Amino acid sequence: MSKTLTVAALALATIASAAASATFAADFDDYARVLSVTPQIEQVNYPQQECHTEYVPVQRQQQRGVGGSIVGGVAGGLLGNQVGGGSGRAVATAAGAIAGAIVGDRVENSNAGTFTEQQPVRQCRQVDNWQTRNNGYAVTYEYHGHTYTSMMPYDPGERLRVRVSVAPRM
Repeated sequence: MSKTLTVAALALATIASAAASATFAADFDDYARVLSVTPQIEQVNYPQQECHTEYVPVQRQQQRGVGGSIVGGVAGGLLGNQVGGGSGRAVATAAGAIAGAIVGDRVENSNAGTFTEQQPVRQCRQVDNWQTRNNGYAVTYEYHGHTYTSMMPYDPGERLRVRVSVAPRM
């Protein structure tokens, strides 16, 4: 019985080995004739931002000076002090200081109006940046009277290497 079992196992191993080698022997490389190659082109937008600086006029209020008010107040106080007498001297000094401060302020700031200044302003806008991108090639080829089309990452030229697999129909 063990001899029969050994012969059966050997026969099974031989059949499996023959089937495996037949499978490997049925695959081979060959060349097909390329009929057409069409690049698969796509337009892609990569927007960009363009910026530049513009100078725009801006109205500014001049800063008012206080020197005229101080000098005018001191001068008015001195004059009021000279004019007044007795208890009225304090009132005349105060009135002279106030009047002098007002006059001094008006003299110093009489031309203090507005002025125009150029201020930088950054202006930006988005612009289209279209670029052409190749997504591969649609390759139509003929092998033994049959026509096939495949997408490929490159242009294969006039001939295309193909993998042929032959197996019995079951």
